[in-house]
Amino acid sequence: MSERKIKALVVDDSALMRKLITSMLSKSPVIDVVGAAPNPLVARDMIKALKPDVITLDVEMPKMDGISFLEKIMTLRPTPVVMVSSLTQRGASVTLQALEMGAVDFVAKPATDLESNMVHLGDELIAKVKLAAITKVKPLKKLTKNTNIAPVAFNTTETILAIGASTGGVETLGRLLVDMPPNAPATLVAQHMPPNFTKNFAERLNKMCSVRVGEAKDGQRVVPGQVWIAPGDKHLTLVRSGADYVCRLTEDAPVCGHRPSVDVLFESVAKAAGARSIGVILTGMGKDGAKGLLSMREAGASTLGQDEATSLVYGMPKVAFEMGAVEKQLPDTKILAAILKRAAESTKVLRI
Repeated sequence: MSERKIKALVVDDSALMRKLITSMLSKSPVIDVVGAAPNPLVARDMIKALKPDVITLDVEMPKMDGISFLEKIMTLRPTPVVMVSSLTQRGASVTLQALEMGAVDFVAKPATDLESNMVHLGDELIAKVKLAAITKVKPLKKLTKNTNIAPVAFNTTETILAIGASTGGVETLGRLLVDMPPNAPATLVAQHMPPNFTKNFAERLNKMCSVRVGEAKDGQRVVPGQVWIAPGDKHLTLVRSGADYVCRLTEDAPVCGHRPSVDVLFESVAKAAGARSIGVILTGMGKDGAKGLLSMREAGASTLGQDEATSLVYGMPKVAFEMGAVEKQLPDTKILAAILKRAAESTKVLRI
């Protein structure tokens, strides 16, 4: 990609949005907007003729909605896609579906004063298109409910699983959580995601998983068979309350540019649970979570990282691995087995 410009195709039914997105992307010296399509039917022909490196795709369009079109793209010609969506309840739900299907990332349209507010998203859009151009997209594999999961041979409130993820994490987390047994370790998740999206994410997963999945609430007990996801724009931490572990939510300053921050979650788990915890860092851009995972490992926790080959963006896992925070790197398909093995081993030690 360094020897030529990134070829971008803009797909949006709004003439204003096509103009704005094209104008914003064209400000980057490394991006060439090769076309702008008003609907998926026109875009289909443009994709064949222009072979874009990245597609920006509106969620809701006439003739064929963005999700249906994305499904065709990821099935027939897998291409990095950045979704353009609204921050409404429906927009959040549809965008999450797109991320589960393999879209790299999304940019949220402002709710008001579209033309002037979109300008402020220029840097974000350029950064996400540049990142999308170097990601490794895969053919579509739909996330479906697993109905054949048996409990595994452990059951203890003492093992805490903490997971952190960013870009690409929606798809990876979904596949990991949907295969968890009903009595899986108590789990806390920090996924970089804005408000409203995390609630939708938790609700979608809860319908497909054997474990209970929800958006974390302050004071919520943390017990086996339950997964609590950090709400957008709040830090999630683990604390002891008597004999129990509970969630604490804060609005402290962002860490590594994020709230929720993976570092904040991991640091709290290192302090509250120490060797009775497992830390997992998944695909994502940047370095959030690396220092916190190192703290967990130094406190005696087992720590795992997603490997480069299966990470959509090998950023966070790479920094953590190079820092010495990762005990073992694994492909995404083998992470859950390693988690359950370590949890079972921890249970045996605690019972001796």
